[in-house]
Amino acid sequence: MTAPTRGYTATKDQLLSRLRRIEGQVRGIERMVEEDRYCIDVLTQISAIQAALDKVALGLLDGHARHCMITGAEEGRSQEMADEIMAAIGRLMKRG
Repeated sequence: MTAPTRGYTATKDQLLSRLRRIEGQVRGIERMVEEDRYCIDVLTQISAIQAALDKVALGLLDGHARHCMITGAEEGRSQEMADEIMAAIGRLMKRG
């Protein structure tokens, strides 16, 4: 059985590499807390992780708009797809 083609399929390796890097940053913050590092330094690293996750999310939204939404529109589901992406954007913007 072939895996479905997703909006991020073409850049999946790059996406996974980014996520692994973010995972390493999170482990780094854990070490910083274990080592009782200065609060502002920990917060700075958290901010960097949030920015990295935002970049991943933006890339996923771009892939979804350029692939999944086009496919959905071709299948007559354009309104459903538009509602879905707007809900996802809304969830991303509520952060914090």
